[in-house]
Amino acid sequence: MRVILASGSPRRIELLQSIVKDFDVLPQNVDETLHYRQPHLAVMNLAKRKIEPIVYSAPQNTLVIGADTIVYFDGKYYNKPRNVSDARRMLYELKGRKHFVYTGVCLYLNGIERTFYVRSAVFMRDLGDSEIDAYIETGSPMDKAGAYGIQDGDIIERYEGSYSNIVGLPTERLKQEIERISEGNDG
Repeated sequence: MRVILASGSPRRIELLQSIVKDFDVLPQNVDETLHYRQPHLAVMNLAKRKIEPIVYSAPQNTLVIGADTIVYFDGKYYNKPRNVSDARRMLYELKGRKHFVYTGVCLYLNGIERTFYVRSAVFMRDLGDSEIDAYIETGSPMDKAGAYGIQDGDIIERYEGSYSNIVGLPTERLKQEIERISEGNDG
């Protein structure tokens, strides 16, 4: 079975390598406008939109995987920051607070589609101004939802749920879903 990851995220590629040994990377440039107010529906919809351009031309026995991750706090979405000031705003709003990370995943194989999401709770440390500035200067926040990466040092106080979900791909659940779809079990 051929596997295609519809994402160019280095973190997703690394995470997928932990459960799938051989796959192709085919990132899709899709409109990431959120069409749902509920975060779990928003990420599942975005994950599905990322695989759609591929599934129409994918040969039989090709598993296509799409994913999208957002940070959600107090009724607001936190995607990737647009610029440094946007990253700073996000970090100030999230510091010292509990928020949620949602990742939606969509799988497609031989006419069967499975879409799911995983939610994890994250408790960000109450970062000081100089810590936020130093973190932004690393450049790391600029390509991450919520302007942070759980893997980036001591930004996070603690978390509940899937660590890999917070990084960008819930590998524990994904492995189960790949096994199910591969067996043709869509129920």
